[in-house]
Amino acid sequence: MTDAPGPLEPLDPTGGPILDRPAFERLTMAHRRALKLHCYRMMGSLHEADDLVQETFLKAWRGRAQFDGRGSPRGWLYSIATNACLNAIKARSSAYRILEEPARPPSKGRAAAGPAAAELSWLEPYPDAELPDLVDGEPGPDARYETNEAVRLAFVAAIQLLPPRQRASLLLCDVLGWSALETAQLLGGSTASVNSALQRARATLGERYPQGRPQQRSQPNPREGVLLERYLSAWQAANLDGLVALLREDATYHMPPWRDWYRGRQAIHGFFKTVWSNFAGYRAVATRANGQPAVAIYARRHQEPEWRAQSLHVIEPADGGIVSLTVYVAPLGPGLFAAFGLPPVWSGPEA
Repeated sequence: MTDAPGPLEPLDPTGGPILDRPAFERLTMAHRRALKLHCYRMMGSLHEADDLVQETFLKAWRGRAQFDGRGSPRGWLYSIATNACLNAIKARSSAYRILEEPARPPSKGRAAAGPAAAELSWLEPYPDAELPDLVDGEPGPDARYETNEAVRLAFVAAIQLLPPRQRASLLLCDVLGWSALETAQLLGGSTASVNSALQRARATLGERYPQGRPQQRSQPNPREGVLLERYLSAWQAANLDGLVALLREDATYHMPPWRDWYRGRQAIHGFFKTVWSNFAGYRAVATRANGQPAVAIYARRHQEPEWRAQSLHVIEPADGGIVSLTVYVAPLGPGLFAAFGLPPVWSGPEA
């Protein structure tokens, strides 16, 4: 923050000392990851979350005289971040980010038809390495969602359907566990207005999910590790049949930003078969996204020497198989692999 002055500061109007630079940096670093995740949930975008956290810290630094140390620094920062998100949503052209289009029927087993849907904003994956340490940030007593559930792609996609203020109310109350009174103080307005927004938000989720929330999957277990190893091996060996065998019969496959999506082993097999021969081979690297197992795929085209970043696969395991597979193609998002700490060209073992 280039405009930050030195540590000698005047008193604020209330008589308390203004935060000096070292104290401010300690405060912001302690809350950076939690705020970034909050902004991601609000926006559905990893790069927008980064920008909004920086905006939050800049506004907090410039307005630090308003914080006298007697309130909650966490609440102060969340207030700035949430309002920054609401302003950003109001300013951008697309109303929300989506993971899938429920009204669009599944495609048959073929390559995605037509160009990517550039006019739509698609939910981006979130690196587990950026998830906050929750020792000092566990949800409050009013939270309705478990921490690991509230980072999953399906949940973040579902709340993007909510109007911005409803989304903010739901995240603050049902995810972070703030009371309606605390949320009203943060957002501005009355407790009754927050309760009303919450009621409408929960009703909207109830229309999409019978239980008012995305279906909960089984917790990670040793079978999940075996499933991931088999998935990695299938890609390394370019074993299409072995890959498809890991899918459940009712599995779905999405590849944002293409509208086409596929349901069932046969349809997914047909899609992969049309694109599998475009590459001479693959290298697969395990990672994690949105609290779920994920795999980064590097591919080498025919007559090319390099293994280049090709796609990031976010896996939803259930009952020993894969129930949902969401694949993000790297060339459409140059910063995708970098966000996961992965290089654009693979130079690891067997390259």
